[in-house]
Amino acid sequence: MSYVFKSIIAATFMSLATVASAEKLSLSEISGYLNALKTASGDFTQINEDGTISVGKIFIKRPGRMRFEYDDALVLASSGSIKIIDKKSNLPPESYALRRTPLSLILARNVDLGQAKMVVGHDYDGTATIVRAQDPKNPEYGSIELKFTSSPVELRQWVVNDSNGGRSTVILGELVKGGVLANQLFEIDPQ
Repeated sequence: MSYVFKSIIAATFMSLATVASAEKLSLSEISGYLNALKTASGDFTQINEDGTISVGKIFIKRPGRMRFEYDDALVLASSGSIKIIDKKSNLPPESYALRRTPLSLILARNVDLGQAKMVVGHDYDGTATIVRAQDPKNPEYGSIELKFTSSPVELRQWVVNDSNGGRSTVILGELVKGGVLANQLFEIDPQ
C-alpha cells in the first residue's frame, strides 16, 4: 500500500471515530457537567423575542449566582432573586424570585436532570444534545432549552421560555472555567 493510500484510510477512520464520538449525551453526563461547573465567564450574544440582538459578558458562580453585563443594563442572579438594572433610568431595579425562573434549574446547588418530570425533551440534532427542562413542581414558571456539544462536554446556548410566553436565546462564546469570582460581582453596586 502506498503512503498516500494509507494516509487516506487513516484519515477516514479518524473522521468516522469523530462522528461516532459526537452523539447524544446522557442526562447524567449533562448533570455532572453542570455540577462540576463552579465558575465561568465569557462573552454572550442574546437574541431577544423581538429579534433584536444584545451582546455582553456573562459571569457564573454556582450555586445560585449569575451576572449579565450589557451596555445599558445589568442582570444579577444572587441571593435567591434576579435583579434587572436599567443603567439609563433612575428607577429602582426590577426584582424577581430566582426560583420562579427557568435559570434556577442550572444554578441549583445540585442539578439532577434525571428527576421525574424535570426533562420534557432530550434530543440530538446531529451536532449537539438539546435538553428541555422545567421545574417539575411548577411547570408554569417556564422552561429552559440547553444545548451541549460533546468531546469535551460544553454548554453552548440556552433558550428561556418564560412564564409570560416570552422567549430569549443566549449563545455563549468560549467560556473560561475555573478561577475566582468575587461575591461582590453578584451584588448591586451601592449608589
